[in-house]
Amino acid sequence: MTAQPRPLRSVLYIPGSKPRALVKAKSLATDAIIFDLEDAVAPDEKAAARELLVEALDEGGYGARVKIVRINALSTPWGLADAQAARDVGADAVLLPKVDGPADLDALAELTGDVPLWAMMETPLGMLNASQIAAHPCCHGMVMGTNDLAKDMNARHRADRLPLMTGLGLCVLAAKAHGVAIIDGVYNAFKDEEGLAAECAQGRDMGFDGKTLIHPAQLDIANTAYSPSPSDLELAARQIEAYEAAVAQGQAVAVVDGRIVENLHVATARETLAKMDAIQALAAE
Repeated sequence: MTAQPRPLRSVLYIPGSKPRALVKAKSLATDAIIFDLEDAVAPDEKAAARELLVEALDEGGYGARVKIVRINALSTPWGLADAQAARDVGADAVLLPKVDGPADLDALAELTGDVPLWAMMETPLGMLNASQIAAHPCCHGMVMGTNDLAKDMNARHRADRLPLMTGLGLCVLAAKAHGVAIIDGVYNAFKDEEGLAAECAQGRDMGFDGKTLIHPAQLDIANTAYSPSPSDLELAARQIEAYEAAVAQGQAVAVVDGRIVENLHVATARETLAKMDAIQALAAE
């Protein structure tokens, strides 16, 4: 079994133009931070935001949190300088908006070198090319941009996200096929805890690794939803124990709570326990 990757249960957007938010993020219980130079920053503040973010990242203090910089598109007046700054400041990853295909990542990789790249999946063409994007050698993660995707599709908002299901599913499949992280889109009503919890549960059931968030008040719900529950851990331990006992007796399957347990279920059980170990290790850093 490979090592459990770092948890990405909660991925919080922080505007690169807000000094207080950049400082506050150092103490928040988020697994990763997207330092945003794109949508969250007004055009006349772009250059100043970039300088401010470079200073904040140089200063450090973000601990074990994964530091991701979302740059402006390379076709904009700010994208080139954003990419160079993110590379030089030592970001853990650079997030490119509106990725339509692998050629977009090729162009960014020429500027960022060995820095891992993440792709914003927020266009209809991006959905259709999800597998090729995830297969790019520099791609380490994909982030759903559900607001932009819904706009481009002229889709109506629904609590069950039915109009977006095809795109969400294609991106999850692509990420899992190529071994890259996949993070669900934001939930806009940050005061609606019940709605957020439901959408987190849906995303977790689909196979997403975590949720992008727009407000610190959403952190606890996302972290809980994407962490193994006590019952998950208890069941995983019992499945492993029962299977190992069955194998010791020359059998290939076990039965737990009236359900067959095979080696594939045990692999999932071990991953569940390893994920909790990784979460606890992150909290201790």
